[in-house]
Amino acid sequence: MAGTGRADGFSTWAEQAQQRLYRQGVLLTGDPHSARDLVQATLVKMYLAWPRIDTPGAYAHRTMVRTFLEGRRREQRERELHRAVDVRPSDTDHAHALTVRAALAELAPRMRAVVVLRYWEDLSVEQTAAALGCSTGNVKSTASRGLDRLRVLLGDAFAERVTTVTEET
Repeated sequence: MAGTGRADGFSTWAEQAQQRLYRQGVLLTGDPHSARDLVQATLVKMYLAWPRIDTPGAYAHRTMVRTFLEGRRREQRERELHRAVDVRPSDTDHAHALTVRAALAELAPRMRAVVVLRYWEDLSVEQTAAALGCSTGNVKSTASRGLDRLRVLLGDAFAERVTTVTEET
């Protein structure tokens, strides 16, 4: 019956965390379908390791990012964003979100992971470093370069929003 307790605890945690993991997955992959696959792979790995996991949130971040980066290395190139979107004038927020998602897709996978964890998931530098298995200095420099790259990719229309995020860190 020990397996039942494990399954119950995991099921409860996974149900509460699923939407947050999905949003993080969409930002990492740039694609809702790939994000679902990434969340599924992350949850499977977590279920298997559940008895050994002390901090599920941190473990989930680390597992998701590592699974994402492993997939990117296997593919050996970035997947192009395949979306035809009918953007109407009233869809400004949706259009901004798609523009930002496309810009994130242009970042190198590790840089994208740092930007998503720091500024979307709002993890501290230390938490991001732990999730990625790197130094805090590496997180700071990668985040800075990532924001600089996003400024270039997003242009003047988004310069104010990105500058605000930078000033808050």
